[in-house]
Amino acid sequence: MPPSFRIGLGTDTHRLEEDSPLIIGTIQIPHHKGFIAHSDGDVLIHAIIDAILGAMGKRDIGYFFPDDDQKWKNANSADLLKIILSEMKKENYSIGNLDCIIHAQKPKLSGYIPEMTNSIAAILDLSISQINIKAKTGEHLGFVGEEKGIQSQAIVLLYK
Repeated sequence: MPPSFRIGLGTDTHRLEEDSPLIIGTIQIPHHKGFIAHSDGDVLIHAIIDAILGAMGKRDIGYFFPDDDQKWKNANSADLLKIILSEMKKENYSIGNLDCIIHAQKPKLSGYIPEMTNSIAAILDLSISQINIKAKTGEHLGFVGEEKGIQSQAIVLLYK
């Protein structure tokens, strides 16, 4: 019999370009750069989706929502997360906790974390105490530090 607890790890990265919207954790953040992506590019939600899918042994976000399928063009990532949540519930899984990191040199994200947490908790029907979101800079190193992109990781504990 498979274990009643499963852990999943998710990650996502998107390029930044001038005059595009920047949506992280479902929140539109004022900034002169935003994501270039097939959907809205929400790296945090995409990492969470990958973590949930990984814990269920269901591949990754690209398998469920391929970027060559116009059905998902400009998709709202919160809607994608709701679809995956439905899949998770069909298999009788629940989320124990979710821990996330967003790597961004700019903009500073700490002031947006409570709003992100509340939004994600509402989508997943979780207590805010089950969600932890951290923001880190790139210390001016690599593509994050050079403000060329933003990356996020998430780890989730699922149980039946």
